[in-house]
Amino acid sequence: MRSFLVIQTAFTGDVILATALIEQLKNSLPDATIDVLVRKGNETLLENNPSIRNVLIWDKRKDKFKNLFRMLGRIRNEKYTDVVNLQRFASSGILTAFSGAKSKSGFDKNPFSVFFTHKIAHEIGNGKHEIERNSELIHYVSQGKAMRPVLYPSASDYSAVTKFQTQPYICIAPGSVWFTKTLPEAKWIDFIRHRLKNSPTQNIFLLGSPAEFALCESIINAAGSNRVFNMAGKLSFLESAALMKNSKMNYVNDSAPMHIASAMNAPVTAVYCSTIPAFGFGPLSDESYIVETNEKLPCRPCGLHGFKSCPEKHFRCALSISVEQMEKPHHV
Repeated sequence: MRSFLVIQTAFTGDVILATALIEQLKNSLPDATIDVLVRKGNETLLENNPSIRNVLIWDKRKDKFKNLFRMLGRIRNEKYTDVVNLQRFASSGILTAFSGAKSKSGFDKNPFSVFFTHKIAHEIGNGKHEIERNSELIHYVSQGKAMRPVLYPSASDYSAVTKFQTQPYICIAPGSVWFTKTLPEAKWIDFIRHRLKNSPTQNIFLLGSPAEFALCESIINAAGSNRVFNMAGKLSFLESAALMKNSKMNYVNDSAPMHIASAMNAPVTAVYCSTIPAFGFGPLSDESYIVETNEKLPCRPCGLHGFKSCPEKHFRCALSISVEQMEKPHHV
């Protein structure tokens, strides 16, 4: 029987997208066992996933390299037949190259790809979504079409948000790790005021990490309404997913909440500032919309992941987006 280790130690959104590969792998090889390696903090995303046997956790923040080689020892002891590496960096390459697995699949950009048995080109902007690029890593065992990412909130996760669902609502995730991927606070405030005026019976829930609590609180104070609620840091990943599932619409930046919506097939409107959908990380829900500037900016996109500040100092890619665009986005 084949045993797989899937490695994805990047950010939250990347782990969510990796679940598409896991779904495809289990669909193609139902008898195979699948373990997943993630960075510490992302393991709860994979709770309740029926396709996963074990979740391995690498703590990258403390004793990074000591923990890396400790993890390598564990991987070798597991004697996996296949290691599939979705990361393109050296640390994951070491784990893959020296895993002891017979089949080692990864992207050719990885510095240790010379030791892989299956190397796949990772090309941005070629019309493929990231789930399709990832899917190519397992084409040696599965020729099927890439599947949608999936999260599995438990009954208790759904129960935890039931009290917020007594009337129609929308969710907004106003933050992002990267400044240039984040619609400015003033824009979210204007949009929320507009929604409050035009949808008088609709509640608004602001989602995010504990680090984004202050941002959400500032937005609520400026909006001046008791129908806007700060849920940042109050819900787990899967509780947030459960809330987003039945939202009339989820408004997000090009960030992890967009991928949570995709994994729940929840309606989503994704706002793109410095990045563009053509990178291949766009929303995958049946009801998906895109909002981006109508200006032709020679500086956009300025990078794949964004920056801590606008390189051109004007941030026109975000500041030129209007409330009207948010209300009438482009369907994907």
